[in-house]
Amino acid sequence: MIELEVYAKGLRSESALMEFHSQMDLIPAVHYKVDTHHDLVYFEIEPGSGVTLRLLNESFTHIGLMPRIVGQVPAALAEGHGGTQRLV
Repeated sequence: MIELEVYAKGLRSESALMEFHSQMDLIPAVHYKVDTHHDLVYFEIEPGSGVTLRLLNESFTHIGLMPRIVGQVPAALAEGHGGTQRLV
């Protein structure tokens, strides 16, 4: 499992949360838990699923949120992208 933690200011609003859940329904290889008290999302991504940082970034930006990765980008997500990519 690839683990990633993302902060997205404004995620706790009901409309943003509903839209985020709709976006994540489109990516079945990603399991997630939302901490609405702190605007955090904890992701578990199945290895080899083809999920990229760009795809996760678009899930947030599509609903008007600016994601920020907490900690380091897991190597499995950075591979094939020329190294670590910054989301913001």
